[in-house]
Amino acid sequence: MPDTSVVARLIARYRAQEHRLLDAPHDERARRRFEDTAYTLCVLMCERTAREAVLAAERYVHRHIRSAPQPVAARRAASGGC
Repeated sequence: MPDTSVVARLIARYRAQEHRLLDAPHDERARRRFEDTAYTLCVLMCERTAREAVLAAERYVHRHIRSAPQPVAARRAASGGC
């Protein structure tokens, strides 16, 4: 499976480029960058469309963050310091 930090960076890049493209829909350079990022997400997440890929990537990152072990300090704080 892909590295979670790589997937998270691609999601952020995809969303930022999506907003830029909405602001300037006729900007060919912005469109190419957006499409390149969308394609990368599709390949990485084994999905056919950019929408499916970004949603799969968001689920993947969310699952990984929830299942990651917490640092000792965070566990102590959550248990009341014991």
